[in-house]
Amino acid sequence: MKRNTIDIVSLGCSKNLVDSEQLMRQLEAEGFRVTHDALKPEGAIAVINTCGFIGDAKEESINMILEFAQAKEEGRLQRLYVMGCLSERYLKELAIEIPQVDKFYGKFNWKELLHDLGKTYHEDLRMERRLTTPPHYAYLKIAEGCDRQCSYCAIPIITGHHVSRPLEEILEEVRHLVSQGVKEFQVIAQELTYYGVDLYHKQMLPQLVEQMAQIPGVEWIRLHYAYPAHFPMDLLRVMRDYPNVCRYLDIALQHISDHMLSLMRRHVTKAETYRLIEALRREVPGIHLRTTLMVGHPGETEADFEELKAFVRQVRFDRMGAFAYSEEEGTYSAQHYQDDIPQAVKQARLDELMDIQENISTELNAAKIGQSLKTIIDRREGDYYVGRTEFDSPEVDPEVLITPPTGTALRIGDFYEVTITDAESYDLYGEIK
Repeated sequence: MKRNTIDIVSLGCSKNLVDSEQLMRQLEAEGFRVTHDALKPEGAIAVINTCGFIGDAKEESINMILEFAQAKEEGRLQRLYVMGCLSERYLKELAIEIPQVDKFYGKFNWKELLHDLGKTYHEDLRMERRLTTPPHYAYLKIAEGCDRQCSYCAIPIITGHHVSRPLEEILEEVRHLVSQGVKEFQVIAQELTYYGVDLYHKQMLPQLVEQMAQIPGVEWIRLHYAYPAHFPMDLLRVMRDYPNVCRYLDIALQHISDHMLSLMRRHVTKAETYRLIEALRREVPGIHLRTTLMVGHPGETEADFEELKAFVRQVRFDRMGAFAYSEEEGTYSAQHYQDDIPQAVKQARLDELMDIQENISTELNAAKIGQSLKTIIDRREGDYYVGRTEFDSPEVDPEVLITPPTGTALRIGDFYEVTITDAESYDLYGEIK
């Protein structure tokens, strides 16, 4: 093991990743060599940034902690620290159950780790991160927490109330990242559309995005995790008027049945959802919508599920994910509903819904054949360069596999006009003329 090396392992969402990147920069400023998600950890110290959102994520986090705890017991690791959402929620229990961990931190007090290592937090580096993404894009976290009280969701329990970052602070970070070569910004929060309400007493996402779009060097802005109720409609003007704001919106709808939306405490109706989708597509021509849906929530009847399938077939989302309900302790659902739908039924509904979406994705991708799309190059992989269009977010959306012209090398992080030549359900193929 290398005594001056720290291995950071990030689990869960991109919001966690931003925290890890900030910690990595602080550690490097104190002279540590830091690796991220290394295939073979090699440092004397390891830090695991955990996720505690749903059962599968918690299990992955616990298994990772146990794996490193075993390494410590075998002498392959000297110190082990754990931070993030899982330890925020179960700090006392974890400390008892896994005593091999030197210390557990919550989601918001990870700066204490530096002190416990005998180091100092550098306030002058608060805007800096050691990017773990390709250098041309970065995740931009504009808020923490959530004031929504959806029945199934443990996030407000873990992260607390919604807390927006000041607008000028965010813009300062954007300018700094641009100066470091970042061209593309994935704007993230647990609930984007609530941004600014706590600080400015009104929804400020449209103003933030508009000011970001005016910063030289910002070439793409992509928005993640919007909420359908009380959607800030002025955002559509900004998306339409600024070519560097991607025609892309990640908006989790969860269900369409009024019965289920009420049980889920979503504060939106079926009719309002349809009207919002219609407005998004009317006001921002060509917009690609990503959504997430849930099956198997307590009380979901066959009629509710049939309504959900019909919704997916009718709306034809460009991007769609789905998951089966998982009861989370402390949530409204866990306290007030019986988790009465068998796991086999949940899985069958999930499979059926994703089969419908796969067919839709196949058809929508095929319709792109022959189109010329602005594409950013993320990496070289085998015989292909791998890129994304403005309609594709990293990790979760389709990629464009590009055969380069003979004898020509493409530059990672640059934009090219790519003609789509073929398509599969979740990938496109293209060439540069």
